[in-house]
Amino acid sequence: MEILGGPLFGVAGAGESHGPAYTTIVFGCPPGLYLERAQIQRYLDRRRPGGASLGTSRREKDQVILTAGLYQENHERLTAGPSLSVDTDGAEGSIPTYEAGYTTGEPIAALVLSGGAHTGDYSQFMGPRGDVRPGHADLVKYYQSRGFADPRGGGRSSYRATISDVIGGAVARIFLNTTFQTVFLSNVIQVGTLKARKTLASVAEAVVNERTQRRPLPGSVIATWQRTLETMPFPTLDAVFAAEAAQLIERMREEGESVGAVVEVVGVNVPPLVGSPLYQSLKLRLMGALGGLNAAQSCEIGSGLEAVERTGSEHNDPIRSNGFGANHHGGVLGGISTGMPLVCRVGFKPTASIRKLQLSVRKDLTEVAFRLQKGRHDSCVGIRAGITLESRMAIEVMNAVLMHQAQHVGQEPFVLFNRSG
Repeated sequence: MEILGGPLFGVAGAGESHGPAYTTIVFGCPPGLYLERAQIQRYLDRRRPGGASLGTSRREKDQVILTAGLYQENHERLTAGPSLSVDTDGAEGSIPTYEAGYTTGEPIAALVLSGGAHTGDYSQFMGPRGDVRPGHADLVKYYQSRGFADPRGGGRSSYRATISDVIGGAVARIFLNTTFQTVFLSNVIQVGTLKARKTLASVAEAVVNERTQRRPLPGSVIATWQRTLETMPFPTLDAVFAAEAAQLIERMREEGESVGAVVEVVGVNVPPLVGSPLYQSLKLRLMGALGGLNAAQSCEIGSGLEAVERTGSEHNDPIRSNGFGANHHGGVLGGISTGMPLVCRVGFKPTASIRKLQLSVRKDLTEVAFRLQKGRHDSCVGIRAGITLESRMAIEVMNAVLMHQAQHVGQEPFVLFNRSG
């Protein structure tokens, strides 16, 4: 069973690209967090296809439905979510779902119905004589499943499966923001050979260094970054770079080509001291979660590969009584968070689905000259990946926070009756 995060906080999902729905189970959220369906929906709106002008033309509403894990005494408010209807053998039943409530500590269940699927676009890949798309998992999935893999839209390997990541990440980031004022942001810093001159990591580090690191960054500063990122054709703080990259992506689309991208994801106000030195290292968990996303080819933390070119004295971050003087370490030392901004960069390959003629095979290994016949695909998949990277970072930080808290056991949580009398 695939689980993102864990063992204390994690997400499990089920569903295929052209299946009826995606089902998500989020487990490990402590009780007492007030959670609204609309909060989760806002993050899903950023993820859904058609949400960006330079992305795929596929349109999905992706409305989340909550069916378990919440409660409040105001049942009218609790059950004000969308009605869920089922028609079986002519007998139709309709039940309300959850709109808002407090987490109970039990698993949270969510459902997102699918729509907008053009299954006929994938007839080219059906059956043992179906074509194999270069750069995709078609061939390995077909043989791994002994021929029973769902080829429509990539099946379980589709980027659409990240719906579960975003739902689980939404719960994690709401909890972390409520408790620590933690916020996760992402910023496109490279498309093809074009590189941004301004990065979120450098801006965040400069603001942190202006104030004592014992206090969180104010919400007003973070809100300014968020507004800037939301006004661009795709999320980046560099307006000049945004215009140049948008032109490049559009040119790739017209030529039937694709291009790669680098996305930085930054966590600010991350609590220090979470993570472990070795097998539960926050660095290990982040590199696996972020670098394991669909189409990701690389993952760096802090200064990344640039550290290779420096001497130790150049790379080591000065430490004073009020905090760190720089953030080459990217918020993690020895696998443990330092309280500085958590900085990662993820490189995405060019989208594999392109219209140009390529060499490939059919599933029976007959060699063919492959040309994509139909489909709606991103010319640069990386520009839509930010919300998922943020979500995966939030899930791993949330799990690390709970793991750290488990090491600090006191008597109070174990009292059933008042023993003072």
